[in-house]
Amino acid sequence: MQKPSIPKGTRDFSPAETAKRNYIFNVVRDVFHLYGYSQIETPAMENLSTLMGKYGEEGDKLLFKILNSGEFMNGITTADLQDSAARLSTKICEKGLRYDLTVPFARYVVQHRNEITFPFKRYQIQPVWRADRPQKGRYREFYQCDADVVGSDSLLNEVELVQIIDEVFHRLGVRVCIKLNNRKILSGIAEIVGEADKITDITVAIDKLDKTGIENVNEELRAKGLPETAIQSLQPIISLSGTNEEKLEQLKIILASSPVGLLGISETETILSTLKQSDVRSKLEVDLTLARGLNYYTGAIFETKALDAEMGSIVGGGRYDNLTGVFGLPGISGVGISFGADRIFDVLNQLNLYPAAALETTTLLFVNFGPSEAAQLYPILARVRSAGISAELYPDAVKIKKQLSYADAKNISYVALAGENELASNGQINLKNMQSGEQTLHTVDTLIAQIKSDTGLDKQA
Repeated sequence: MQKPSIPKGTRDFSPAETAKRNYIFNVVRDVFHLYGYSQIETPAMENLSTLMGKYGEEGDKLLFKILNSGEFMNGITTADLQDSAARLSTKICEKGLRYDLTVPFARYVVQHRNEITFPFKRYQIQPVWRADRPQKGRYREFYQCDADVVGSDSLLNEVELVQIIDEVFHRLGVRVCIKLNNRKILSGIAEIVGEADKITDITVAIDKLDKTGIENVNEELRAKGLPETAIQSLQPIISLSGTNEEKLEQLKIILASSPVGLLGISETETILSTLKQSDVRSKLEVDLTLARGLNYYTGAIFETKALDAEMGSIVGGGRYDNLTGVFGLPGISGVGISFGADRIFDVLNQLNLYPAAALETTTLLFVNFGPSEAAQLYPILARVRSAGISAELYPDAVKIKKQLSYADAKNISYVALAGENELASNGQINLKNMQSGEQTLHTVDTLIAQIKSDTGLDKQA
């Protein structure tokens, strides 16, 4: 018999793990709502014509393609079979699983442009798929929580997205560093080293600096055909140090002959100076090696890393000025960020930051003493639930020890014990606190009041 398994780079989530993930989703969703974003959803699969060519060569290689239904090999010749896998796939695959949520969002905006009020602020919490090599913090199936604004060039949108990142991680209790750069600065750097046409090769290489080190970055640049003079000119630029202000001042001198580079510096200064007027608690850092290899970025670029956990980027994003143009709607600028929920899940596990209440599925368990007692408990259960307390009745009249073990296994905070005599005479219920072991007698009303007071539900009313 074959042993059951799942594909590498994917995960099952237990009830406890799902509760943790829902806690993350709820925090992110609440903050998105706080800033006026509306939710949409798009299909798991998109036409390959929508996806291909939007992420750069490396991104296109990581797309999961879906075989056409039916006889997908019809019309395929021997010559086709001898062709490259990439070319063959275009003939037998018309659809693919989405690589991210941004390109499907751009497609959505163009397709529904007559129904949308601009600027359009949307958020999306859905899974994406990448045919990547699985490793720590890198999965083939994972959730993204995206927020984007399209139809506005204002840098206030960038400021707001940084505030959203800061607020989410403040609520989650995670200390983070929010890194900023600008694609225009990177274009300016490519210009002044005399390799403007190799901007993609340069950005893809230097984006790996913190992972592979400067020597490997330089080797990759040589392999891409950059002359040694250009590589050496890059060294002092990508290793600039000092405060954010000092880095930008040094850059103004270096990029003095590049109008596009100076514009990128000006945009970054505007974002940082505006953020100083708000209560951002996270560390903000200008990082000139931050490139994010996706080709569609044209302005500000963001990346966020946890300060107290070993993990790669947990938020990324940036400005894109022409993504909707490839779908027939030019002139619509957008900017967005994406929270990597699965990596945030791993960070919160490392730091043990989940509040107990977020992991609790049931607050109160009623012990089942038999059919007669169970029947008398149904109206009490209804009252408890209508008061906002999650409660359940154990389905079988088994030994109390087994029912208490069930409560322990599910981290249920309270157990109610009420036999036939107590229910018939004075309606008293014995309430057991599973953490302290303390037992107290209650009427239904005082039981509800006690649990609501202990759990803070009375303050939420």
